[in-house]
Amino acid sequence: MVARFKEQYGSGVEPLTHLGQNYLIVDRSLIPEILQILFNEEQFDYCVDVTAVHYPKREKQFDVVWVLYSFARNERIRVKTMIADGGSISSVVAIWATANWLEREVFDMFGIKFDGHPDMKRILLPDGWKGHPLRKDYGILQQDKEWVQINLGIESGQ
Repeated sequence: MVARFKEQYGSGVEPLTHLGQNYLIVDRSLIPEILQILFNEEQFDYCVDVTAVHYPKREKQFDVVWVLYSFARNERIRVKTMIADGGSISSVVAIWATANWLEREVFDMFGIKFDGHPDMKRILLPDGWKGHPLRKDYGILQQDKEWVQINLGIESGQ
């Protein structure tokens, strides 16, 4: 599989292994195609998770990570790409229905939008919540105090 990806996509796909876990670092532009191939041809039929990691000092501040599993192969793979703050990435809900709420959680917690998602809105926090709490530069205590005061009319317990 890795050899085919390298032959077809060259430097756009970098296969790595860490602690026995296989993962691919994929150029953002190739993500929809690579994920579709993993589903159609490589039998990765379950999207276990979609998540992100924030690196505020990098130019492309976010890693978006898909954790996929193949029941037929009894194998897991991670696919990772980098995007800039304010950037978006293609939704994979059409490939794996399980990605629906996972993508919404990434949007809610990090502010990353998934193009083509059927219902891109917050899933954990109220609609009026400011910011995205899993960003490393997020001031959770201030936001919590503001939201509680405005919406509940009481002082926060923080």
